[in-house]
Amino acid sequence: MERKLKHVAVPASEITPKELYFSRRDWLKAMGIVSAAALLAACAPRVGQTPLETAAGRGSGPAPTDELGDPANTFEQITNYNNYYEFSTDKQAVNPLSANFRASPWAVEVGGLVHKPKTYALEDLLRFEQVERVYRLRCVEAWSMVIPWTGFELNRLLAEVEPMTSARYVRFTALLDPQQFPGQRSPFYPWPYTEGLRLDEAMHRLTLIATGLYGEPLPNPNGAPLRLVVPWKYGFKSIKAIVRIELTEEQPATLWNTIAPNEYGFYSNVNPEVDHPRWSQRTERRIGELGRRETLMFNGYGEEVAGLYAGMDLRVNY
Repeated sequence: MERKLKHVAVPASEITPKELYFSRRDWLKAMGIVSAAALLAACAPRVGQTPLETAAGRGSGPAPTDELGDPANTFEQITNYNNYYEFSTDKQAVNPLSANFRASPWAVEVGGLVHKPKTYALEDLLRFEQVERVYRLRCVEAWSMVIPWTGFELNRLLAEVEPMTSARYVRFTALLDPQQFPGQRSPFYPWPYTEGLRLDEAMHRLTLIATGLYGEPLPNPNGAPLRLVVPWKYGFKSIKAIVRIELTEEQPATLWNTIAPNEYGFYSNVNPEVDHPRWSQRTERRIGELGRRETLMFNGYGEEVAGLYAGMDLRVNY
């Protein structure tokens, strides 16, 4: 299928049902975005945004769709089927176990090879332009969802701290708190959860720091209050509950690549031609559907991101 990205300029109140649009404004106001102009700027898409950046809210209205026309999964599906080992290895236990997780106050330290290191409070990060995008999520376990995220492009944050010329990678670290994360009491994982991207991947416009979904603040089981979203990579790259972002010269170690480097590569781009050692990646099961779908190279975002890997052997750099 040819992907046609049509430019749109639609008020957020026409994308998101009115009751959620105004509740989202109240949310942004409560998080410290106080002026009316800021509220409108934070909720409205920019001129030139694509259908990737349009999302309807949960409720009685039509489901939002991705740019391929596939409808988003329901809020209930998205929040009740999650890999979040800090809470549990049982996907359906994550939601109840995360109910009392404290996602506020929150701060993220941004440093490493940057000229202007800074610690950002959550309200500081919500002042970056918030966009609404419908992305496919493809798990390495060969299941998938379509999710309407709210968030900001990571490149906005990285540009503000001014990377040094020696910076080549970005390392992400999640919260370490066994009191809140019962799964972190397990000795089988090198906690805290860490992930990494090459700097050009992190700077790509599709790479988001998610702050919400379905027009609401990011739910606890989905990584509240801040989660990385890299839609052309397997879902485990999208680290949750981020507390530190560091720019580095050397490729950073990541949790899954450290545990099983033969199964979970550093790049982990969605690739139907490279199977997991224990199962095929050629097809996937969309949550809520009975059959299976063919897996799309780069999860269908190749038009935007394939150039990042020009000349690379993606069987070796899996």
